Amino acid sequence: MARPAPDSPAPAGDGTPAAPAPDPAEARPAPLARFRIPIDIAVAVVAVVYTLPLLPAAAVGQPPIMLLVHVLLAAAIGAALPFRHRHPVAALAVMVIAMSAHALLGAPLLPIDVLALPALYSLAALHRPPVSVPGAAALLTWLLATTLPRLGDEHLNPGEVGLLCVVIAWVWTWGTLVRIRRAHLDELGARALRLEREQHALAEAAAAEERARIAREMHDIVSHSLSVVVVMSEGAAATVDTAPERAREAMLRVRDTGRSALADMRTMLGVLRSPETGPHDPQPGIDRLPELVAESRAAGLPVQLTVDGNQAALSTGLEATVYRIVQEALTNTRKHAGPEVGRVEVAVRTDPGSVRVRITDDGQGPATAPTTAAPASAPAGTSTAGTSAAGNGFGLRGIRERVAASGGIVHAGPRPGGGFEVAAELPTDTRTEGERT
Repeated sequence: MARPAPDSPAPAGDGTPAAPAPDPAEARPAPLARFRIPIDIAVAVVAVVYTLPLLPAAAVGQPPIMLLVHVLLAAAIGAALPFRHRHPVAALAVMVIAMSAHALLGAPLLPIDVLALPALYSLAALHRPPVSVPGAAALLTWLLATTLPRLGDEHLNPGEVGLLCVVIAWVWTWGTLVRIRRAHLDELGARALRLEREQHALAEAAAAEERARIAREMHDIVSHSLSVVVVMSEGAAATVDTAPERAREAMLRVRDTGRSALADMRTMLGVLRSPETGPHDPQPGIDRLPELVAESRAAGLPVQLTVDGNQAALSTGLEATVYRIVQEALTNTRKHAGPEVGRVEVAVRTDPGSVRVRITDDGQGPATAPTTAAPASAPAGTSTAGTSAAGNGFGLRGIRERVAASGGIVHAGPRPGGGFEVAAELPTDTRTEGERT
């Protein structure tokens, strides 16, 4: 089994993969994020203290109580600044109302009014234009209403007022761009998370498919070889006294079969240990069918092999599928055909666009209903399976899975005249229907 990548999450105790660990860089806040509110409080205090000496001049000619009103309005502007991160709409609204009250009381532009700019920035950075544009418009309206009536009385000219308007527009634009960038980064993060989950699902599906493939291969190797070994061993045990030479030949065949199974098992284990597996893994092909048939003959099964057509057009994987179908069918014949079997025929025919495999015998056969499997791409309802133990065994199930994976069809069941038949048709073009179109 391939090792997980170094940065992949380790499985939990119940075998399910643990959730990916959060990125430390994402979990760590920005360097100044934790100091935002203390900084705003410090800035607000400085602005209020700097503005206080100017308020008596703004309250000249007014009742003494109005000076206190000016101070309270300045304090309200400063107090609203720390709330701009969580409640930007309310913070800017309080500031505009307090600054408008200053203007109505005759106060000119004050240093405390600068605090409205970071509040506008937070509003634009946290809200979409339908919310932030009215806030910027309200601030511009306050600026024009405060400065235009006093252009001749103060040291402000139209150019400076226009510059202040540009500053307000620039602050709003800056906040909007920050909001857009944050939204883009959030979308990228969500997309990366979706891709990670999709890759995890694909990896799980690939692992399940690989487990099924390995199970089929192990079953074919072990089941076929052990059945041959059992039959030959029984024959050797029965003839060891009466025909020692035949018993010796049977045991030599057992030895050869065991070595062949051991070699196949080593090949399979080598594939599992290799970091790179795939179509380059060595697989048995049609050229090894004569050896398979010879093994079955030596085990007492009267097998006849016929191979027609040009096998050069077949892929390695398709040849391995044909070999495994024949191997499993012969194994089932040895197990279920009974002692009265007189003939077993194996026919492999390659036609343009397909290869047909047919294994028949005249024995009693397994007591099962016919099984017909359609390709994996066929609509639901086109596949029927027998309900007996033989029809649902790992052998015929493995044949159905192999044929379905190759996009072919298979029929397995009793023959009308007696015996059992396994017939499969595999397309030489093993792409799926979606890939063909």
